[in-house]
Amino acid sequence: MHYVDRELNEECAVFGIWGHENAAKLTYYGLHSMQHRGQEGAGICVSDGKHLYDHKGLGLVNDVFNHDILDTINKGKAAIGHVRYSTQGGNSYANVQPLVFRSQKDSLSIAHNGNLVNAHKLKGELEERGSIFQTTSDTEVIAHLIKRDFADNFIESVKHALSVIKGAYALAMLNEHEMIAALDPNGLRPLSLGKLGDAWVIASETCAFDIIGATYVRDVNPGEILIINDDGVRSDFFTTHSEPAICSMEYIYFSRPDSNIQGINVHAARKNLGRKLAQEAPVEADVVTGVPDSSISAAIGYAEATGIPYELGMIKNRYVGRTFIQPSQELREQGVKMKLSPVRAIVEGKRVVMVDDSIVRGTTSRRIVGMLREAGATEVHVRISSPPITHPCFYGIDTSTSSELIASTHSVEDIRKEIGADSLVFLSVDGLQEAIGRNPALKNCGQCMACFTGKYPTEIYPDTVLPHEKELLV
Repeated sequence: MHYVDRELNEECAVFGIWGHENAAKLTYYGLHSMQHRGQEGAGICVSDGKHLYDHKGLGLVNDVFNHDILDTINKGKAAIGHVRYSTQGGNSYANVQPLVFRSQKDSLSIAHNGNLVNAHKLKGELEERGSIFQTTSDTEVIAHLIKRDFADNFIESVKHALSVIKGAYALAMLNEHEMIAALDPNGLRPLSLGKLGDAWVIASETCAFDIIGATYVRDVNPGEILIINDDGVRSDFFTTHSEPAICSMEYIYFSRPDSNIQGINVHAARKNLGRKLAQEAPVEADVVTGVPDSSISAAIGYAEATGIPYELGMIKNRYVGRTFIQPSQELREQGVKMKLSPVRAIVEGKRVVMVDDSIVRGTTSRRIVGMLREAGATEVHVRISSPPITHPCFYGIDTSTSSELIASTHSVEDIRKEIGADSLVFLSVDGLQEAIGRNPALKNCGQCMACFTGKYPTEIYPDTVLPHEKELLV
């Protein structure tokens, strides 16, 4: 089977601030700090208490905004922003968020990180009741639900809408009078509250607080809604049924190493994953190296636990962007070389342990192993700081079919042969949970393990799953 060469990608990040005269510019910096979560589009919406002003576009934050644009929209003391990687809805200008909805009474802007598993069902019901959709994003469904129910009480309308939608959602919403933060009942995506002077800040990752000088206050709880206005912050809940299940890949791959997720530093968690991997899968070798950037922390942990020296065995070319001219077909087939280069002086004549955070389709791993061998490595032992990804994700990661996942159809030994490694070991499910160090009293330590186990924390609707995938659901 041929596997397309793609990496894991997460859908997006949200940011919001209430009560600061430079709201738009601070939102720009907050989004810039979370650019790793989405590179296909960016947008900011600002409220001056009477009107909403927005600007958005395709591309990186730096591509979409400049000083003149920020000065134009910097009209109020409240703003929300969004960076996007498209999963549901595709990559088009209309789907770039925040989405803004205007009516005779008021306006509403929504930024959403995650994916709704019942969006198709709800959209059909809403269309039957007369709704007309302008985008293909599932986020628009939320706005229609809010507008249709409890129209005289905005917060009750929001709570009702959130009780209807299913799946993963960390939301930032803004109207002329207040900013709303909300998290799904499983807390599948991270969302935190911070403070900057008298201003309140929300962000998908705490690294955004550090960039603008804000102080972390707490995480938003699963099933919680925060109403933020000039009176401060008020907490409410739209459900009494919550079961924490944050996406494990936030710790393994997605989040920045300097972010903290529910009290656990991401870099420290990844080092612990590497240490646990060393306990489960030691090997005689001369050097340990990590695949830049997300695997470096785990590689350091593996090296510390085994006593094998950690070295920078691979260098990442940081100037290969999304706008570079496509190379010839011959070069395209070895495209990993455009991003990664082995350091021959480090790996030549050495037995190398190559630590990576995951194997999705196997193509990239095979090419990296090949490059290390070409650079003179005598042995290449691959160690993966997560379990095999055997099931698709329906919550906002772009692996919605098992055909994209090599571990869904191949044994570990088959994958080892496919990538050309001397040995291959994945971290165990128990080892993953223990290493991250979340609350062991919670189910799965409060983590979503669905991509490893097939046990999803929410109902998965039939129209979300391709027909040949349904037998994979546990």
